[in-house]
Amino acid sequence: MNERLNNFQEVIAELSRGTDEILLEQALMEKLKTGQPLRVKTGFDPTAPDLHLGHTVLINKMRQFQEFGHQVIFLIGDFTGLIGDPSGANTTRPPLTRELVMANAETYKDQVFKILHPDKTEIRFNSEWMDKLGAAGMVTLAARHTVARMLERDDFKKRFNNNQPIAIHEFLYPLAQGYDSVALEADVELGGTDQKFNLLVGRELQKQYGQPQQVVITMPLLEGLYGVKKMSKTSGNYVALEDTPAEMFGKIMSISDELMWRYFELLSFKSSEEIARLKNDVDQGMNPREAKFALAEEIVARFHSNADASRAKEGFIEQFSKGRMPQDMPMFELSAAANGLPVANLLQQANLVESTSDAHRMIKQGAVRIDGEKISDRKLSIKAGTEHVFQVGKRRFAKVRLSRN
Repeated sequence: MNERLNNFQEVIAELSRGTDEILLEQALMEKLKTGQPLRVKTGFDPTAPDLHLGHTVLINKMRQFQEFGHQVIFLIGDFTGLIGDPSGANTTRPPLTRELVMANAETYKDQVFKILHPDKTEIRFNSEWMDKLGAAGMVTLAARHTVARMLERDDFKKRFNNNQPIAIHEFLYPLAQGYDSVALEADVELGGTDQKFNLLVGRELQKQYGQPQQVVITMPLLEGLYGVKKMSKTSGNYVALEDTPAEMFGKIMSISDELMWRYFELLSFKSSEEIARLKNDVDQGMNPREAKFALAEEIVARFHSNADASRAKEGFIEQFSKGRMPQDMPMFELSAAANGLPVANLLQQANLVESTSDAHRMIKQGAVRIDGEKISDRKLSIKAGTEHVFQVGKRRFAKVRLSRN
């Protein structure tokens, strides 16, 4: 075992960094004191082909466990992905095909080892045991939980109280995720704060199956680039692990100075002391951009290389110090009615803002440009048959071609 395990307080302090909650910290301490490598599980449903920085909040914590000598299990939810995770949703998620799930899963296996140590990582698929469980086994599993307990879950409770449909299969998701912990005999399970109910179901099922109960560690949900909603592909506010170095660097530089420290806490491998020194330097007058450069370089180097990070920084400085538009901006093909498409809707559809109200606010602040010209008319409509470069703030660009509906 890693020698650092002898100092349990140091280990707990490191593992607690950036977490939202540890249930129960004393239980984690007792597991560590056994001196045996713990089995640390985290599950990801392959609902989209690319992992993004929001996913790495959990993966980084898995890496920390590895560095303390523990075995981590990167669980790909090829079975649960077919159900659709209802966590945080106000509608039933659309089902995915097994072919799409498996195609996405292959990309996860390639990307995860940019962070995790391969020799200390198990890659598992929950169809291994869920397919064997069968219909009779699923009925037996369902008998271990009540509808009343399911409706204690916040999102289910809200949907029930608002007369919004809850499909029966959605109740199976927490049970399937919990059974994963039984099948893997997990000592620790990591998940986002929105997963807490599911993680606790895992503890309860382990107890019912006569196993030691896992410790639950919840991690905060990383805000997206605009600092409002959580990072997600759907909202277009994400940094994908497969982004080019220039894209990744530019996106990180686009976050606010305030949000930067949140990203440092959840994404950086720098020590708490190093981050505190950086923050103090900014408080003492250093340009926050210098700290953001350090963050962007660290992230790009992690998923590409040090040389790529240096080139991305040089390209960023060259581009924005001279007011140039990026050459690799995204291109969108949108459609407009006869009277055009309102600019606020266009900005939202081009993933330059999170909402039309956000667009109106940015226009009012003078932060929106079309082909380099600042606009002030929040009711402006863009005509079909045109193509323009749209800019929001200093670093968000998109080329949009509008066709007629």
